[in-house]
Amino acid sequence: MQKFKRQFLGAALAAMAAATLGGPALAQGYPERDVTAVIQWGAGGGTDVAMRGYAPYAEEALGRKIVLQNKPGAAGAIGANFVLQQPADGYTLLMGAEPQALFRVMGMADFDYDKFYPINIAAIANSIILVARNDAPWNTMQDLLSHVQANPRKLKQYLAGQGTVPFTVNTMVKSLTPFETILVPFDGDGPAIAALQGGHIDFGFIASGAVIEHVKAGRLKALGVLDNKPFQGIPPMTDAPSLRALPKYLPWGSFYGVFVRKETPEPVKAKLVAAFKKAGENPQYRKLMEGRGTTMLNLSGAEADAFIRKWQSTTAWLYQTAGTAKVDPATLGIAKP
Repeated sequence: MQKFKRQFLGAALAAMAAATLGGPALAQGYPERDVTAVIQWGAGGGTDVAMRGYAPYAEEALGRKIVLQNKPGAAGAIGANFVLQQPADGYTLLMGAEPQALFRVMGMADFDYDKFYPINIAAIANSIILVARNDAPWNTMQDLLSHVQANPRKLKQYLAGQGTVPFTVNTMVKSLTPFETILVPFDGDGPAIAALQGGHIDFGFIASGAVIEHVKAGRLKALGVLDNKPFQGIPPMTDAPSLRALPKYLPWGSFYGVFVRKETPEPVKAKLVAAFKKAGENPQYRKLMEGRGTTMLNLSGAEADAFIRKWQSTTAWLYQTAGTAKVDPATLGIAKP
C-alpha cells in the first residue's frame, strides 16, 4: 500500500510539474504548425486588403504559413467572438479593425479590445473618401449636400454597421448639418463597392485604401475627402460651408491590427510581436499601404494599447454627444478626450 501511495504521489507531482511548465515549454517551440488569422470583414474591403498584404511578410518572419479566413458580420463581432472561443495559444489570430473598440459603447457585445492583446496596429486609414456611383450628377460634397437637403431620404447611402467608417463619418456630418438618407447596410466595403459600381446605392464614405484604385480607374467618382486639405486631387469635404467645423473630429480614420487573446503565453506574444513588427517595416508593404493613402503606424504592446484608448475616447464621446451611443462612455470608464 505504501509503495502504491508513493507511486501515486509521484505521478501526481509529475502531472503538476508538467501543467506548470508545459505552457512555457510549448511556447518555446511556437509556432509548430500553421497559424489561422480571422479577418473581421469581407473580401475586398479595407481591412481585408491591408491584412492580405501584411500576412506574407509576417509568414517569412514566423517561418509558418498564416491561413486567412474572412468571418464578417455584426460589425466584426462574429469574427471576434470566434477567436475568443479558440484556445489562447497563439494559433488563432484576430485581424481586426476599429469598430471593435466601440462594441460596449454601442451595446453590441460585453467586450471590446479589453479581451485581446494588440500584437501590432499596422496602419490607420485616415484618408476617407466620399465616393459615388460614376454616373452620379454631383461632383463635390456641397453638390451632394444640396441634393440630400432638397430631397431628404431619397438617396441610398452605404452603411457598414455601428462603429465603422461609414457610420462614424455619417454621424460627424449629421452633427453639423441636416443629412437624411436611406441607410443601406453591407458586411464591409467590398460588397458596398460592388453595389456602387452596379448603381444599386448612390454613395458612401469609405477609407481610401479600399476605393482609390476604383476612383483612378473611373469606376467610382470621388466627391470629397475627410480633411481640410485635398488628397490626390480630391477636394476636402470642408469646402462645403456647413462642414467647416469637421476638423474638430480630426485626424480620424479606420485602423488595422493583429490581436490575440489576452491570456496567450508571453513567449508566444513576443514571437508574434517580433514577426509582425518586422513585417510592418517591409518596404514593399509600406509602399503598398502608403500608396493607398494609409499612414503606417507599426505599434505594438503598450504603444498600441494607448493608441486604441485614444481612438476609443474620441469616437465614443462623438457618439455620446450626437446621441448615437447606446451606453454612456463614462459608465465604461472611457475618459473624455
